[in-house]
Amino acid sequence: MELTAIILIVGFFFFLLINVPVSMSIGLATLVAMLFSIEFEPAVTTMAQRMAGGLDSFALLAIPFFVLSGLIMGQGGIAKRLIECAMALIGALPGGLALVNVVSCMLFGAISGSAVAACSAIGSFMLPEMKKKGYDPNFSAAVTAAAATTGMLIPPSNILIVYAIASGGVSIAALFMAGYVPGIMVGLALMLVCYIWAKIKGYPLSDRLPLKIVVEKLFAAVPSLFLIVLVIGGIVGGVFTATEAGAIAVVYSLLLSVGIYKEVKVKELPNILLKSAETTAIVMLLIAASTAMSWLLSFENIPQTLSQALLELSDNPIVILLLINLLLIVVGAFLDMTPAVLIFTPIFLPVAMQLGMSPLQFGIMIVLNLSIGLCSPPVGAVLFITCAIAKTKLENIIKPLLPLYAAMFVVLMLVTYVAWFSEALPAALGF
Repeated sequence: MELTAIILIVGFFFFLLINVPVSMSIGLATLVAMLFSIEFEPAVTTMAQRMAGGLDSFALLAIPFFVLSGLIMGQGGIAKRLIECAMALIGALPGGLALVNVVSCMLFGAISGSAVAACSAIGSFMLPEMKKKGYDPNFSAAVTAAAATTGMLIPPSNILIVYAIASGGVSIAALFMAGYVPGIMVGLALMLVCYIWAKIKGYPLSDRLPLKIVVEKLFAAVPSLFLIVLVIGGIVGGVFTATEAGAIAVVYSLLLSVGIYKEVKVKELPNILLKSAETTAIVMLLIAASTAMSWLLSFENIPQTLSQALLELSDNPIVILLLINLLLIVVGAFLDMTPAVLIFTPIFLPVAMQLGMSPLQFGIMIVLNLSIGLCSPPVGAVLFITCAIAKTKLENIIKPLLPLYAAMFVVLMLVTYVAWFSEALPAALGF
């Protein structure tokens, strides 16, 4: 077992160091490690079976639908209307543009279900605007990167669907409901940091808009915001499943972007579909490879061994949960969210359940934890996007990111140790 684990870890990082894509690194490391305990032909056959089996899930069909709807909305003028709505409501407060950035990322993330989509769509508009108004580009990029991750918690969220599969059957609808309060808490914590930072730096205030314009901007954003009501309301009401909700999101976003806003032309749809297929293929390959690695870990009893080691390390639940969080933060800094959830859920969920944590609470904890990694170097995807848009270097935004990390960590601790934050809303709705 020890040899397999060592080969798996060393092989994975070796392939990463020579610039092999993450999904390929996971798959190759798994196959190499498997060959040390299983003969070649059965190993290759098992690898293929486990990868195919990992994708044999109806729930996973929701992912390509939400990816497609997110891409359509990113080009369909929805981001612009959400930003204008947020600007009208809170733009005149201290640090108004930073607050608008956070709220816009939360809303667009909630609609698209993608941190990368929120980062690209909101950042491309807000970062130049913040620079024009005198905001530090490094601070602006840091705010966008951190705020974009709220879309991982506020439904619909692809990563919550992945966790539902990895955990062995937690209700996707319950997970969606569980993500609301923690997601909003993260957004409010980031807004508090932005407010304090703006007061310290003396950033200029924006003019307060007349009530008539505020109402106009709010009504202009209503069709975009209705998508949240349509998708989540349908799931909660039992009208359709999460997968069917994804299909409905695609249809609605098409009607909105092509028919009503007219910002997506019919001739642009083939390119959007191609990008959607590319993104979906990457995600599915990650899921397939990670499923194979999870099977190998289980075959070698590695999760059970690590679980036992953690429980023997301390009899204090607070200490063990803190250790799990710290380990996941390190993992999140190096590994993409999808494989991290698929690989580490079977390892840490049994420990968390022995400590009295429900699968629902643990799911929100691990996603929030890995969201911090999503905006952390060296792998954080949203960091590189925001740096490119803000035309700054990665090392320049680390300092302004530190207080934002601290705010997210405080919320993580609250979610970890207080079950109410993730379980109250699902319980109230009967999940």
